[in-house]
Amino acid sequence: MPLAKFDLAILETRRPAFLIGVDEAGRGPLAGPVTACAAWVPLSAHDAISPLVNDSKKLSPQRRERALALMRASGVRFGFGYAGPSEIDGVNILEATFNAMGAAVRRLLSAAGAAPGAALLLVDGPLRIKRLEGCEQQPLVDGDAKSLSIAAASIYAKVVRDRWMAVLDARHPGYGLAGHKGYGTAAHLEALRRLGPCPQHRMSFAPVRRAAGAA
Repeated sequence: MPLAKFDLAILETRRPAFLIGVDEAGRGPLAGPVTACAAWVPLSAHDAISPLVNDSKKLSPQRRERALALMRASGVRFGFGYAGPSEIDGVNILEATFNAMGAAVRRLLSAAGAAPGAALLLVDGPLRIKRLEGCEQQPLVDGDAKSLSIAAASIYAKVVRDRWMAVLDARHPGYGLAGHKGYGTAAHLEALRRLGPCPQHRMSFAPVRRAAGAA
């Protein structure tokens, strides 16, 4: 249980009322939203979820779905945020990610009835979340492979985004969004050249701009 041990060590040394992991999914794709999740894992859930919860990138889609169901049944609380293509194009992907993360944290704190000052955020990556007042933040590079709370957030963000990409695939057929999830695979780039961008494509990303110019 190395991920749980990391969180327990933080709880014992820092003693926050709420230890919250924050992660995102979908910064790199050419289409679809970037999604973010804030996750609070109560101590009572550590033993139950540790066998299944890991960095979402290391889990199959089926294991991610099972892990999410187990977390919900075990009392893990989540907050969700996202930024769509128009927001990403308007402010850039990094700032849009901060916006999504901030929204996820605020929703979780509101649902838990917790003040920002009661939370310590473990944020995946090297950066603190901008425009999020009152919360103590600790960036953690490769945090989804180190912290149970961040791993929980990574799974939720990935599952929700994958589900939404399947919805977008039905709305915008021909691009294969349900399969590649918007990433720049060879098949996706070929579809972009053939069909041009759809409203879910990020026009600020160079491959999409090139496809729009060729269409």
